[in-house]
Amino acid sequence: MPDRLLILAVFVVASCGLAYELIAGALSSYLLGDSILQFSTIIGCYLFAMGVGSHLSRYVKDEDVLSRFVDIELLVGLLGGLSAMALFVVFAWLSAPFRTVLYALVFAIGVLVGMEIPLVMRALNHGDVKFSELVSRVLTFDYLGALAVSLLFPLLLAPRLGLSRTALLFGIANVAIAFWTIHRFRAQLQHVNGRILRASLVMVALVVGFFFANQLTHWSERGMYGDEIVHAVTTPYQRLVITRWKDDLRLYINGNLQFSSRDEHRYHEALVHPMMESLPWAKHVLVLGGGDGLALREVLRYPTVQTVTLVDLDHRVTDLFKSSEPLVALNKGSFSDPRVTVINQDAALWLEGSGDAMFDAVIVDFPDPSNFSLGKLYSVPFYRGLLRHVAAHGMVVVQSTSPYFAPRAFWSIDATLKGAGFRTWPYHAYVPSFGEWGFVLASQDATFTPPEHYQLPMRFLDAETTREMFRFAADMPHPVVEANRLNNQSLVRYFDEDWHQFIR
Repeated sequence: MPDRLLILAVFVVASCGLAYELIAGALSSYLLGDSILQFSTIIGCYLFAMGVGSHLSRYVKDEDVLSRFVDIELLVGLLGGLSAMALFVVFAWLSAPFRTVLYALVFAIGVLVGMEIPLVMRALNHGDVKFSELVSRVLTFDYLGALAVSLLFPLLLAPRLGLSRTALLFGIANVAIAFWTIHRFRAQLQHVNGRILRASLVMVALVVGFFFANQLTHWSERGMYGDEIVHAVTTPYQRLVITRWKDDLRLYINGNLQFSSRDEHRYHEALVHPMMESLPWAKHVLVLGGGDGLALREVLRYPTVQTVTLVDLDHRVTDLFKSSEPLVALNKGSFSDPRVTVINQDAALWLEGSGDAMFDAVIVDFPDPSNFSLGKLYSVPFYRGLLRHVAAHGMVVVQSTSPYFAPRAFWSIDATLKGAGFRTWPYHAYVPSFGEWGFVLASQDATFTPPEHYQLPMRFLDAETTREMFRFAADMPHPVVEANRLNNQSLVRYFDEDWHQFIR
């Protein structure tokens, strides 16, 4: 019976070990961007550290195996459980050493996790069980634990609990295994009372942290953003934070500003109206992204529009902007308009399955192509798929990052649209929160001339401003770039390299 329970403990410790790895990868992706780089380096560091831990386990004497196993569970529980909160605090208040602390924590946790399984196998290695059968049992439960947490983490734990409380929950599980080991094998352990005291102190720290994790995370993020946080949530796809300072509401996704209520009208008027004013006959409009409903608000100002289909991946975003009173006021209740249909699905998958649906105007308002999962939405295959749903003489407009700060990325989006069969008209507008920002108008058949007037009243646009938007100054040159294709996603590289020149 003790052996069976000890093997069952392998299931728990394997789950905890993988959870800490996933949490570190997700958190570093939220805070640093470039999810593939972050997950790749985190996994590499973690696996290397596990190898170091497995090697170090050989130096544990046979008579100390269970004692060291208990000590390791307490250390893993403490470090792993507090890791997410510690990283949030470091990033918010001491951002310079964040990467050092991140990889030091990952390495330390990996070393300890790497020692767990060898110690369990040595504790179970006695004459009653063949070694081959022992290895089979232990590794079976090890892999099952990894499978369980790999499914639960993105579907349930991270969205429901958040990263900090998820880490603390698994830390509590590690300490629970330590308590069980002390109770079950107390006759074989030394200094039992001291270990019970240490385990109790660690458990109390983790439980208290679990109940106050949201407050600490809120405090840390306030240090990151500087303003009062009025809403924060982790979804299966991203971290959403809304801040307020006086009358200024701001939305951040994974730490990146999406809009400021003080100047978002400049961005959304520039995004929507040059195209819509050129299509006075447009009845059916598609919005891809734009889950805040702000582009939708501008589209719905046109009485000729009969239907608007908005496709946004994350229902937590659209639900928030449907229900939060200040956000509904900002988008003027656009989601409640009977002409609007909201679909929460990956835009690429939706386009593939949308049959012969045709639209007169398409607004593509995705986040910047900062990683490969977003980069696919700016690729030649995606735009070719989109082209099949644009009506004859219809038009598309794409938010295209900054032609000043990220010129290669901006012109790569233009080249990608051309590579998919569109004619293009790139332009830009100054948005104080972002700086000079870029857009690309595109069509297969239509011609385009910047509007000389607007039938609707505007806060920002007029004829002269619009003409200037389609002219590029000498300090916004047109570099030679390649189109963004799925096999290499050069756009993501351009975007990262361009922006890093200014961040440094």
